[in-house]
Amino acid sequence: MSVRLPAALAALILLAGCSSAPSKAPAPATPAPAPAPVAPGTPADDNLNAVAWSQTAIEHDLIYLQTYRDAQARLLAAKADPNWDALPKGDRVAPAKGLAPAVVLDIDETVLDNSPYQARLVKSGGEYNEADWAAWCKEQRARALPGVVAFTQFAAKHGIAVIYISNRAKDLDQDTLANLRKEGLPVSGPEAFLGLGTFVEDCDQVGTEKGCRRQLISHKYRVLMQFGDQIGDFVTVLANHAEGRQKAMAPYMDWIGTRWFTLPNPTYGAWDPALFNNDWTAPRDERRRQKIQSLRFD
Repeated sequence: MSVRLPAALAALILLAGCSSAPSKAPAPATPAPAPAPVAPGTPADDNLNAVAWSQTAIEHDLIYLQTYRDAQARLLAAKADPNWDALPKGDRVAPAKGLAPAVVLDIDETVLDNSPYQARLVKSGGEYNEADWAAWCKEQRARALPGVVAFTQFAAKHGIAVIYISNRAKDLDQDTLANLRKEGLPVSGPEAFLGLGTFVEDCDQVGTEKGCRRQLISHKYRVLMQFGDQIGDFVTVLANHAEGRQKAMAPYMDWIGTRWFTLPNPTYGAWDPALFNNDWTAPRDERRRQKIQSLRFD
């Protein structure tokens, strides 16, 4: 049991104790430890967030699903309209009337998901090179993107040819076709894949532009729809800078979502070098500086 003193008596005892205690200087404060040296930061990889989003964000998959489902809902109406054609005027070198119907798709990041290749570059700190890219293609491990198998099988079921125009090199055709077949995509034969290096008579190939190959298709097919992750998948881009890219698309804006279907690719594409004057010889830091300079801050 505790004993409680009257409040007044307790106060007197406390005062007496205070007056008799010797005065004491406060102890000096212990000096704070010196901050640990800060380790150099890991250099930012411009592609890390883009690849992570492509692989893990459900929003990425939903965009593909809604694009291919919307296209499928419109496909048979396009087929029934004899005047419907999805080739730009410059690529339609033969009249479309009476030709067999087709859909034209880019492959990489439109049909097949190559994000594991991009993830390897992020992990290694490297950049794209043709030898590593070809080795990845030969692995035949790229997965079909959401919605594309159902759409292309629907097209084939209704007598619509499925044509793939890709900037994969022509000598990767057998590995590419095998990868497509593994993923359940319809492949009618070697002519279904028009890779970079496909010879087109009376047409001069300019860089990686696909115009000559679209012209080749125009002799045999009426194209109902085109699909791609870059505007070069639809139309020839004469000047790869912001104004030139806008100019290339301006005549066809009404076709977006009806004849042309664009898909997201934040990991690579012609939009990237357009930000540093297409100068791949510039050091990586300089390219990054110019890309930051292109950003809007208000």
